[in-house]
Amino acid sequence: MFFLFVNIGSAQAVSSSYAVIDAKTGRLLLGNNAEVELPIASLTKVWTALTVLDNATLDEEITISSVAAAQEGSSLYLQPGEVWTVNSLLHGLMLQSGNDAAYALAEHTGGSLEGFVKLMNEKFQLAGLENSHFTNPSGLHNDEHYASAQDMANMFRLALQNEDFMKIASAKNFVPKERSIKWRNKHKLMHFNEYTVAGKTGYTKRAGRTLVTYLKDKDKEVIVVTLNHSNDWNTHVSLAEQIFQNYSMVQVVEKGKYELFQKDVIEVKKDYYLLLNKEEEEKLNNVLIIPRNNKEKKPFLWKVMIDKDVALEFNVKKVK
Repeated sequence: MFFLFVNIGSAQAVSSSYAVIDAKTGRLLLGNNAEVELPIASLTKVWTALTVLDNATLDEEITISSVAAAQEGSSLYLQPGEVWTVNSLLHGLMLQSGNDAAYALAEHTGGSLEGFVKLMNEKFQLAGLENSHFTNPSGLHNDEHYASAQDMANMFRLALQNEDFMKIASAKNFVPKERSIKWRNKHKLMHFNEYTVAGKTGYTKRAGRTLVTYLKDKDKEVIVVTLNHSNDWNTHVSLAEQIFQNYSMVQVVEKGKYELFQKDVIEVKKDYYLLLNKEEEEKLNNVLIIPRNNKEKKPFLWKVMIDKDVALEFNVKKVK
């Protein structure tokens, strides 16, 4: 007789996470396991929509394939041979979370599912999102399909910079011209919370409940993401209210010309602001990185630091 001892370790797999970022800068304000890679379910469709908008126009028409119409999960009940505009399908994607719409848009935009997924992942790399990888446009479970809460929040931030996406994601209802039906946005806070501007819901058995919400209170704007949180509606409101009550918009750099000790002069073209709490305000400092032997006239790098962490950085040019 012998015994086999296996040390499974004390660490447990992370099953949930959240992130709250400044919607203007992308800076992480609050979070737990914010960089951990987890399944995100239909939050995937945010990146699907943005990838489509980068490669197609809203008035383009799509003939629904039999493969697209047969997609499992949440559905718009598209029928093979129907013709829909990109605009209608994007609304069905974001408001009703139609997996059939996701597949039809992917086929049209990427030429194939594989081609579209390649576009999605290339876009991650260009955006500098390091903790994400997608294998499909809908978010149906695959072990290689994941994102971190912080990456997902920044995906939504980037998507909101597209005017067409913003209009679609903030729509409470939509009536497609192709069908006599009214789609209601499944994001409950869109209908009952005064601060909520846009968002997307998600759910699979493996991912649990996932949610992204953009909330705004005057000049304070945040994006909240929860992955595998059962009480997500209340959690999003609570996290946003923490920021609105305890953070202020603080001017950290004033536009203008600055004379350096070498008598060089640099110019900052605009004012810069950060969403900060009182403790962070006390730890603020500015650092200017000056290139050595700057024969190539490279720009200077201005960094706004909170203690030892970089909160904001931008290039400035020498004007004298």
